[in-house]
Amino acid sequence: MKRYVIERELPGIDKKNAAELRAAATASNEALAKLAPRIQWDHSYVVDGRTFCIYLAEDESVIHEHSKLSGIPLKSITEVKRIIDPTAANG
Repeated sequence: MKRYVIERELPGIDKKNAAELRAAATASNEALAKLAPRIQWDHSYVVDGRTFCIYLAEDESVIHEHSKLSGIPLKSITEVKRIIDPTAANG
């Protein structure tokens, strides 16, 4: 599977309470269950009015299916080509 960064514009997401975020995660998880094993949600970063979500997926089409099933819109999908971290300086 490939790794993707999904950007979502969700005005006010950074101000949602735990119950509201739980409801969004539940909608996402229900869609993921229908699409398994073609897609997995790793985690999301919540920032001002947007999220950046990390997914593993067969391809972009299944990410679009997830968006449609979950009702959570997406702005962009970017395939991750490589990952670097501080240990890259060692080798």
